[in-house]
Amino acid sequence: MKLLVLDTSTEWCSAALWLDGQILARRVLAGQRHSSLLLPMVDELLRESGIGLRQLDGIGYGAGPGSFTGLRIACAVTQGLAFGASLPVVGVSTLQSIAEQTGAGQVLTVLDARMAEVYWAAYQRNASGWCAVSDPQLALPESVVVPEEGEWIGAGNGFTVLGEVLRPRLAAQLERIDDTLMPDAAAMAPLAARALERGEGVDAALAAPIYLRDKVALTIDERRARQTA
Repeated sequence: MKLLVLDTSTEWCSAALWLDGQILARRVLAGQRHSSLLLPMVDELLRESGIGLRQLDGIGYGAGPGSFTGLRIACAVTQGLAFGASLPVVGVSTLQSIAEQTGAGQVLTVLDARMAEVYWAAYQRNASGWCAVSDPQLALPESVVVPEEGEWIGAGNGFTVLGEVLRPRLAAQLERIDDTLMPDAAAMAPLAARALERGEGVDAALAAPIYLRDKVALTIDERRARQTA
């Protein structure tokens, strides 16, 4: 199976090719330049591999959660490329891609969501991939919990950005914490490949980001009130 995978969900911009288990990848700290960097990355990867877009079996993209603008960029580029080459697409969880990088079997993923909140989920690896023990959600860091069963590790930049809240509460319940891991197209590539093998690819017109934040304008006090209501 041959796939292109794109991610612009955070300040990082990345693209990867999955070539029957081999991965070619590019990744750069983009700031606000994702829209100008992504397509040149794709062109470079395709040239390096010697593969044309129409020779791919599908395109994967970081569906979220993540930056509102960033998610839209990856989704739009994916749709444009897939429409032109008549390829199916598959969205990949950014939080699962963090878990994929740990090499562990049970991972609490926590990603900075700005506005003093985090995106988080708890995943357990099984024979077919990752199963969510706690589904992805947007929450105050005080609401993040470690599942009771088994040994868990923590991963994601939430442990850095809001570490003063998360670490005192959770560190003793985690085997280790890797706060350097971020969503990445190379980590999404095997996840996208497995999803397509399971028949989860859809028409490009159905590609959509995963937005967990329903109202950006809520104040911190309003969000805390919502959490305790």
